[in-house]
Amino acid sequence: MFRRTFWFTAGAAAGVWATTKVNRKIKQLTPESLAAQAANKAVEAGHRLKDFALDVRDNMAEREAQLGDALGLSEPGDPELPAQRRFAVIENTKHPKPIEYNAYNNRNEDH
Repeated sequence: MFRRTFWFTAGAAAGVWATTKVNRKIKQLTPESLAAQAANKAVEAGHRLKDFALDVRDNMAEREAQLGDALGLSEPGDPELPAQRRFAVIENTKHPKPIEYNAYNNRNEDH
C-alpha cells in the first residue's frame, strides 16, 4: 500500500512539474513575449555598442597624445578652433523665359 502511494505521489508531482514547464515555455513563445525579448536584446546591444564607441574614442585620444608627445607635436594650451564656414544658399529654381513681344501676344490688352 505504501509503495502504491509513493508512486502515485511521484507521478502526480512529475505531471505538475511537466505541466508547469510546458506552460512557461508556451508563454515565452507568445508574440508579445518574443517582441519584448527582441526589444530587450536590441537595447542591450545598443548599450554595448555605445560602450565600445566610448572605449574607442578614449583609446584614440590617448594614442594621439602618445604620438604627439613622441613626435614633438604637442601644442601648449588649447588649440584655437578655426572659424565656422558659411555656405551661400543657392536656390534651385528655374528662371522664367523672357516674354517675347510680337503682334499676337501684345501685353496691352486694351485694344
